[in-house]
Amino acid sequence: MADKIIDGYPYIKYHGMQLNEDELSKRATSFYESMKSRRSVRHFSSRPIPKSVIETIIKTAASAPSGANKQPWTFVAIANPELKSKIREAAEKEEIENYNGRMSEDWLKDLAHLGTDWRKEFLEIAPWLIVVFKKIYDISADGTKQNNYYVSESVGLASGFLIAAIHQAGLVTLTHTPSPMNFLTQILNRPENERPFLLLPVGFPASDALVPKISRKDLDQISKFNL
Repeated sequence: MADKIIDGYPYIKYHGMQLNEDELSKRATSFYESMKSRRSVRHFSSRPIPKSVIETIIKTAASAPSGANKQPWTFVAIANPELKSKIREAAEKEEIENYNGRMSEDWLKDLAHLGTDWRKEFLEIAPWLIVVFKKIYDISADGTKQNNYYVSESVGLASGFLIAAIHQAGLVTLTHTPSPMNFLTQILNRPENERPFLLLPVGFPASDALVPKISRKDLDQISKFNL
């Protein structure tokens, strides 16, 4: 079908799925059952993951909505062992300070049941690291700055898509946010308009991987319906 021009801009017809109530329920339930099994994993296998799989996962993340469709993100995928070692060293340096002074006592107590500490060996063991950068602004070909809108919200949405895509591929990840994260900009040689947002190790779980026994809030604790 030919494009339709509205106010000088091209539009195409959206062909959405017209599902009956039973199909809607089955699809919603199937996705929920899959996603509720997702867990943050800290024990990874070094088993290789094909680059093509990581590419598809990133393409899925990049399908997320964004302010004015500016797509203000860059996904840096790292398999190079030397780079992973540098990232681990820098992350642990920051985390040592976090766990020994930066974090409040309440924060440390809230983390205790998760078994976390400053050691981040998964940054070297996982076959891939994906670092999500948010683009505060774009730079045109002539060097001028171009505004981006709702950058953090947009990149947050893309990160959610990314985590879901990793899980749907049969892999595991962990949302790692060492603070501050400026070392990622330096190690990965990113431009001045990008800021590190999230670091995700990606791979298979180790054969002996354990996760904390935790529960999620009930629906009535997290939602309100106005009918």
